[in-house]
Amino acid sequence: MAAYYFLIAQLPSVSYNSPPPMRSSTFVDLCKTKLSSEDAKFLDWCVLDPMGDGNANVPFIDSWRNWERTLRLQLARFRKEKLKREGAAIEPPEYPADAVAAAKAAVNIESPLEAELFLDEARWRAIDAFQGINYFNENVIYAYLLKLRLLERKALFKAEEGFNEYKTLYAAIAERSEI
Repeated sequence: MAAYYFLIAQLPSVSYNSPPPMRSSTFVDLCKTKLSSEDAKFLDWCVLDPMGDGNANVPFIDSWRNWERTLRLQLARFRKEKLKREGAAIEPPEYPADAVAAAKAAVNIESPLEAELFLDEARWRAIDAFQGINYFNENVIYAYLLKLRLLERKALFKAEEGFNEYKTLYAAIAERSEI
């Protein structure tokens, strides 16, 4: 566990309700010059869609990946139940409990945009929890990268365009289901 005082001290603060202070790709480039090669190799594991196989064997990253997998599998389960769909039984993990609770709450939010924002806030809280209390180690850097990626994702949401796309997709699905 290396200490990264100078790198972390110079980073602009991030908050969920602010735009990203830099691009995640810029941050990754900066990190590759400041992190040990051992720590830098795990930057590629800090993604918002960690559905691939394997573990990084880094507690922060593995906790994040497990949390996000549980969230996504539980979302699929709750959406299937809400739509009363038949199919193969999905047995998603029941832990971490906060990921399960976030998924359960999100499927009951009417607005797709509001549901996504709710889920991203839950993700942000999970990242904070996994980061720990040592503010100058690699976990802070991995957490910062994930938060930048969440903020970039959030910046892409455009409510009106998204709602129009949702209506178009919903109409197409409804039309096919009547056949």
